[in-house]
Amino acid sequence: MKTLKAYGTIYRHNKTSTIGYWALGLFICLLVILFLPWTQNIRARGKVTTLRQEERPQQLNSIIPGRIVKWYVKEGDFVKAGDTILQIEEVKEDYFDPRLVDRTAEQLDAKKQSVQYYEGKVQATAAQLNALSGNRSVKQQQLENKIRQLKIKLVSDSVESIAAANEFRIAEKQMKRQQAMYDSGLVSLTQLEQRNQAFQNAVAKKISTENKFTNTRQDLAIAEAERDGINQDYAEKSSKVQADQFQSLSQIAGSQAEIAKLKNQYSNYTIRSGMYFIKAPQDGQVVKARKAGIGEIIKEAEMLVEIVPAGADFVVELFIEPMDMPLVSLKQKIRFLFDGFPAIVFSGWPDASYGTFSGEVIAIENTLSQNGKFRILVQPDPTDKKRWPRELRIGTGASGIALLKNVPVWYELWRNINGFPPDYYKASEEIKSK
Repeated sequence: MKTLKAYGTIYRHNKTSTIGYWALGLFICLLVILFLPWTQNIRARGKVTTLRQEERPQQLNSIIPGRIVKWYVKEGDFVKAGDTILQIEEVKEDYFDPRLVDRTAEQLDAKKQSVQYYEGKVQATAAQLNALSGNRSVKQQQLENKIRQLKIKLVSDSVESIAAANEFRIAEKQMKRQQAMYDSGLVSLTQLEQRNQAFQNAVAKKISTENKFTNTRQDLAIAEAERDGINQDYAEKSSKVQADQFQSLSQIAGSQAEIAKLKNQYSNYTIRSGMYFIKAPQDGQVVKARKAGIGEIIKEAEMLVEIVPAGADFVVELFIEPMDMPLVSLKQKIRFLFDGFPAIVFSGWPDASYGTFSGEVIAIENTLSQNGKFRILVQPDPTDKKRWPRELRIGTGASGIALLKNVPVWYELWRNINGFPPDYYKASEEIKSK
């Protein structure tokens, strides 16, 4: 009896099997699952970067060559904009003088004073020209007056000469008549001598008036010659003064050119002296120091350290395959898995996933990157209350899942079995439908 009982317990011939029910239930569950909605998606790999170029890590270079004197920070330190990173000193012999800027300023002041002296000389020559012109006018006026007086005197002397000539002719005639009367015995010798004396006086007066007239005419010619000589003398002296003036103006122009050159040098030296202290261009963290120690020589435009800006607006750059590029559009939603942050992902059911973060496409580049893919930028989704982790750093890896059209599970299985791409989909279509 015990044997039959054991046999019945083992082989269970009296029991009804439930395997069929389980198989039917499993089939119904699979059938239901096949009709559940599935969100199509495409996956891409990228990394965290910043929205603006100035917020990305930047190299800090030295504009001039030099030798390191002192470091004020170390790698990992956070600095503010304007904080001194390190100090360098000159290695070019042209700039060794510690008072180079002051000496250049002294040269500039001396050259400015030289220009002032030349300007004073120009003013003096201008005053000299005015004095010469005034002196010429005075002398010309004096000579003009003298010439007018001589002309009047010449007329007077001419009249006197004519009168004396008339008197001479009359005296000559009277003398001849007196001589004839004396020869005839009509007059005495005394009367003849008196007439002869009157004749001699007339001759003397005639000669005197003629000499006076000739002298006056000569004086007039001399005065006119002096008048012409004044203009020539003024032209000679003014030409010499003007030559000095033009020479001074030329020296002023040359000095002004040297002043401009000295100003340029002074400005360059002043700016260069401010480059001995390398300062932080913005707030951030100092990393990747390429030079170390004291006394090390750095070259022009050589990288010294790298600064990672603080307070950057993070975005993710993803690289999309060219085949998937038509499926990506602006404002499209992207789900992210950041490296180092745990997550449970159901790719077809994004709402059931845990540890993912939402983003929105803000830029799509129209050219291929060096890796043969298209680059897109994704910012945090402003409509999602779950913010991106504050612990994110530039360069953190990110896996992006671009959410596409909702389709049944059976359709997605059929598409993958046949190797078809996801359905063409634009985020704007879904927004309009909502």
